Amino acid sequence: MPPKAQNYWLTTVDMPVVDSVPLPESVDIAIIGAGFTGLSAARTLAKRGATVAVLESESIGWGASSRNGGMVLTGMKLGVSQLISKYGHERTRQMYAASLATIDCVEAIVNEERIDCDFARTGHLEVACKRKHFDDYARQAEVIAREFNHEMRVIERPDLPAEIGSNIYFGGMIDETSAGLNPARYVSGLARGALRAGARIFEAAKVQTIERATTGSAPGWRISTSRGVLWARDVFVATSGYTGPATPALRKKIIPIGSYIITTEILPDALAHELSPRNRMIYDSKNYLFYYRLTPDCRMLFGGRAAFFPETGDTIRRSAEILRRGMIGVYPQLRNAKIEYVWGGTLDFAFDIMPHAGKMDGIYYALGYAGHGVAMASWQGQKIAELIAGERPENPFIGTPFPGAPLGLYNGNPWFLPFAGIYYKFLDWIS
Repeated sequence: MPPKAQNYWLTTVDMPVVDSVPLPESVDIAIIGAGFTGLSAARTLAKRGATVAVLESESIGWGASSRNGGMVLTGMKLGVSQLISKYGHERTRQMYAASLATIDCVEAIVNEERIDCDFARTGHLEVACKRKHFDDYARQAEVIAREFNHEMRVIERPDLPAEIGSNIYFGGMIDETSAGLNPARYVSGLARGALRAGARIFEAAKVQTIERATTGSAPGWRISTSRGVLWARDVFVATSGYTGPATPALRKKIIPIGSYIITTEILPDALAHELSPRNRMIYDSKNYLFYYRLTPDCRMLFGGRAAFFPETGDTIRRSAEILRRGMIGVYPQLRNAKIEYVWGGTLDFAFDIMPHAGKMDGIYYALGYAGHGVAMASWQGQKIAELIAGERPENPFIGTPFPGAPLGLYNGNPWFLPFAGIYYKFLDWIS
């Protein structure tokens, strides 16, 4: 029996119900997108007394915020040596410190809002697919300890069975600071926290145009949506991989990349413990990577870039078998395990594979999380909200160069993704 093409996480939660009332005529801040970034910002701003309207084209948490693996990870997509080479030691130190602070940010929100989302600091484990990758772990750990005063632990191959029930890897590297959670329950709790603080959320309110407009003597923005028009003093775009034509300048900076996930049936406790003895968040060292973990009810969740294109019914069906083969390659013990759910989501990659935040053409934004969005999106939403409120938060991702496509050969339609997939597979082969 084929798996259900359904997001497993959404079977574990009831999202908040918001009233289908007309849009207000005006607000202090309009936030586009009711995911981690937008809801974190809405909560922060509403607590400061601002009037906030969150405009969501679908429903709360509909995008990547409910479709991810629930991994709350330190670090960034680029390695520390690449970061230092690109940004220098001081800016990289600030970025790395921010990546650690993102985990604290999520934990604080969970505690303050009493969100039942199975948040647990079980740490993450990166596993080396090649000896060369493992040899680099010691260098990374040494740099991180020396430059950033943060300890990573390198695991030799003979010691891996204490961390993972697979014998295909050459070693691993652990960061105990990372965490796991149920992302659908977390985004639901974040939405409830924003609503309690006084923010208003409007579902099925797809933003069509954003134009400069003055009300009385106050400059601001006229926002046309599928549910009507409103005016806002400030606009914050929090749409990540679903950034659309209403913000064309940002859309040209972001590549939407598909990521796909399968989950097994509930596994026996003994088998689950064998697969992941310490319940780590696990991902491998490839560019075309796999990531996997146990869910709180002991399913194996296994994800990856099975297809680079954003999710469709066809890419989800094809991804189920690709991921199943990948899972059995890692864990032969799961050869007979039933796959119960498969789904896809869209991640947001900038051309430099870095997070970016700030203001473009007068509009605030934060995006480009490249698979680290649970933590970074929550933190960026809070930091940009503080900036909008007139504070001066430290945010090392503001002001860094935000490149677009070479020669401007990109308008938001990612026609080159099949070639990108081939390129990254080639890099994995030669690395």
